[in-house]
Amino acid sequence: MGEIERIKRLVAYYKGNYGTNDPFEIADRIGVLYQIGNCKHEGCYMFLKNHRYIFLSNKLKGTELKVVMAHELAHAIFDRKENCYFIRNKTLLLNSKTERRANRFAAHLLIDDDLLEYYEDFTREQFCDCTGFPKELIELRL
Repeated sequence: MGEIERIKRLVAYYKGNYGTNDPFEIADRIGVLYQIGNCKHEGCYMFLKNHRYIFLSNKLKGTELKVVMAHELAHAIFDRKENCYFIRNKTLLLNSKTERRANRFAAHLLIDDDLLEYYEDFTREQFCDCTGFPKELIELRL
């Protein structure tokens, strides 16, 4: 099974089991702790004393906060023992395997088929303007 198919199945599993695509609710349900505060980076995932933690910047709001949380949640799921940092305008463009996988997970978790269908007559730019999702995320989703 390829990586994209694995990501799709995992997203379907979490959405089906927990009835949501909200990364905060999923984190609560699978025991990933998170905190929003004064962070140097937009977000980071850390594995400390056998616990999974996500730290998010209090400067993030709305869709941007959900995107960073979904990205870091992917690290908590796939890269359990690695520490990972989200840096705006860098992380979404990185081609490393772990960052690309985290971005794909976030794209598939947050941008579902119903949302794509609703905006099917829109350009990618219009979709991003209306939803607040970054262009890089919709491109990974498509």
